[in-house]
Amino acid sequence: MRRHSFGVAFLFLLTTLLNVNAGFFSEPETLVTCGSIIKLQHSSTKYRLHSHEVAYGSGSGQQSVTSFEGSDDANSYWVVTGPNGGGCAQGTALKTGDVIRLQHMGTRKWLHSHLHKSPLSGNQEVSCYGGDTASDTGDHWKLDLDKASQWTKDSKMRLAHVDTGAYLGTHDKKFNRPIAGQQEVYAKKTKEHNGWWLATEGVYFPIPGSGNEEEL
Repeated sequence: MRRHSFGVAFLFLLTTLLNVNAGFFSEPETLVTCGSIIKLQHSSTKYRLHSHEVAYGSGSGQQSVTSFEGSDDANSYWVVTGPNGGGCAQGTALKTGDVIRLQHMGTRKWLHSHLHKSPLSGNQEVSCYGGDTASDTGDHWKLDLDKASQWTKDSKMRLAHVDTGAYLGTHDKKFNRPIAGQQEVYAKKTKEHNGWWLATEGVYFPIPGSGNEEEL
């Protein structure tokens, strides 16, 4: 009986130690840092933030921004940078309240918003604007993280447009030709479930010296 009790106690201790060690040696979360090249997936619809050389036929007439269903389209990559006129060194970690810009990798234009109406829902239009040498405060977005203390891959976050206070969102309202099937992206001043996004595929630059660069 004593031998049986010893065996049960030993098994309980071993299981506890294994569980603790599993947590201790788990992979660290991947940080989204300045310089990272990412895709942003909408939390509800699973579509990814997307742009292309197609202009809006109404509103500003600037380069359109949509959300796209597929995960393998190169036009869904965005480069994370600091605000216009403010530095953000490659590998700098980001937190709630930090102001960033997102540069569309394919066309080099900036994720932008202003007071034009979005074409399908009449919310605030989101476009791509400017270029490597042209940017203004309409390209500034403030991070609003759900729970994490720093922006990490696969964690929910919102983007608030600094100039207007509106939040980046998308929904299942879809365009017809020439971008049939792609969803409208807009900005709206109320926080809602359609405003949650996650960083997914991409190249994530680590904090300098950490040696944890990740490419997915």
